[in-house]
Amino acid sequence: MATVVSLELTFDEAADAVVRGEWDALRRAGLPSQADHTGASNRPHVTLLVRSVLQRFDATVLEGALPLTLTLGAPLLFGTRDKRVLARSVVPTRALLDLHATVHAAAGVSGEADHTAPGAWTPHVTLARRVPLDRIAEALSAVAAVGGGELTVRAAQLRRWDAAERRVTPLAGRGTLEPC
Repeated sequence: MATVVSLELTFDEAADAVVRGEWDALRRAGLPSQADHTGASNRPHVTLLVRSVLQRFDATVLEGALPLTLTLGAPLLFGTRDKRVLARSVVPTRALLDLHATVHAAAGVSGEADHTAPGAWTPHVTLARRVPLDRIAEALSAVAAVGGGELTVRAAQLRRWDAAERRVTPLAGRGTLEPC
């Protein structure tokens, strides 16, 4: 997709700080980290939907769905070849899967990325991209050293990220952290 629009769950301040602590641990270890991405829109999140175009989204369908309690679980690795994405799994609960399905239904069917579609989605929070295979053990140790175990967090808000316009728009929820 040349142009990307995504809908993402962001966390309350406490959960945001915990994930940023994991990002910082990776950075201190000299490893790739999401902390290296210094854009104002960069913050821990769970991507619910990715499309090339999202014309309209009625966030009122999510009334009362947020905040949502989530569990960050074991580390996950995505990718092929000699580098991986390191992420924290998000344990799929009925409430999370229902929210995900509601977001997709409200967005309609229109050129979504297959990996975010209901039934194919792996909920996660990205910690680092392009981690060399020969440094995966180091990365896992760095995250484990600052906690890294199962963690209960609160997803506080749904936001829209428009990569072409480099703009974030809050859509639903509370507990917004600036900038948003």
